[in-house]
Amino acid sequence: MLRTLPASRPMSPGQILKDQFLSPLQITQKQLADHIGVDIMVINRIINGRARITAKVAVKLAYALDTAPDFWFQVQTAIDRFRVEERMGSPPESLLKHRKTA
Repeated sequence: MLRTLPASRPMSPGQILKDQFLSPLQITQKQLADHIGVDIMVINRIINGRARITAKVAVKLAYALDTAPDFWFQVQTAIDRFRVEERMGSPPESLLKHRKTA
């Protein structure tokens, strides 16, 4: 059975960070960056979708926002997978042939 793209794009880590944490808690990007010990540009790039959440940042966000590091890893992985599958489109025919004979 072929896997298909999700019906809609998953929320990006930055969108979740902004909409579900910073806005409700009324925390600025600068305040979060200072609190977790990263440059404000790290947070700004994540929020604007120009940077991935690294393992180090995931752990820092988890401690600061009372979440699990795995939460941030899963959110990042979901958007990474979506982007890869979106760029790939259909699997190459060579992969499909191999799969049918296996």
